[in-house]
Amino acid sequence: MKRLLGIILLIFSTLLVLPAWSMDLAPDRLVDKTVQEVIEIIHKDEDLKNGNKEKMLDLIETKILPHFNFTRMTQLAMGQHWSAAAPEQQNKLVDEFRTLLVRTYSNALSSYHDETIKVNPIASLGDRVETTVRTIVVQGQGKQPVPIDYSMEKKPDGWKVYDVTVGGVSLVTNYRGSFNSQVRKGGVEGLLKTLSDKNKSLEGKK
Repeated sequence: MKRLLGIILLIFSTLLVLPAWSMDLAPDRLVDKTVQEVIEIIHKDEDLKNGNKEKMLDLIETKILPHFNFTRMTQLAMGQHWSAAAPEQQNKLVDEFRTLLVRTYSNALSSYHDETIKVNPIASLGDRVETTVRTIVVQGQGKQPVPIDYSMEKKPDGWKVYDVTVGGVSLVTNYRGSFNSQVRKGGVEGLLKTLSDKNKSLEGKK
């Protein structure tokens, strides 16, 4: 799942920080337009293919983060415990969760091996401000295709991802279980410490 989530992040990595066209495109077209650009960058950039971690992290920090709503992702992952956190704790939780996702999946970005990503068009959005963009990752010979769904919401500066479901497993739901367990054991501060310690350990892995 981590490897496929790396591909997910990489799909959005060629979007420059809030380009004008990304604000106007429908969510399915936004995803579809970037797929070919991403594939081209993977094939041309030897550093990315060779797993240059610093370059990968810089790529994520500068080009991916603007297209994900990490506040909503964190809120959903916290579930009922979100309201128990003070505003300062909520801000720290968002920062730590964002860092965790970036560092956990940065290594997976170099694992692309000619998978084909097919985006299913959305028939009509109407006035909806939330939707799901459904895609299929077609892997190598003998491997089953993997469905990847993006839960997206329309914001003033374009469509944002707030959850990703890989093969029926929601990223937010997957973390909610572990977050709830940590909060029950040590409260919100206990969860913050766990996330901070995990991020420090990931940072040390060069």
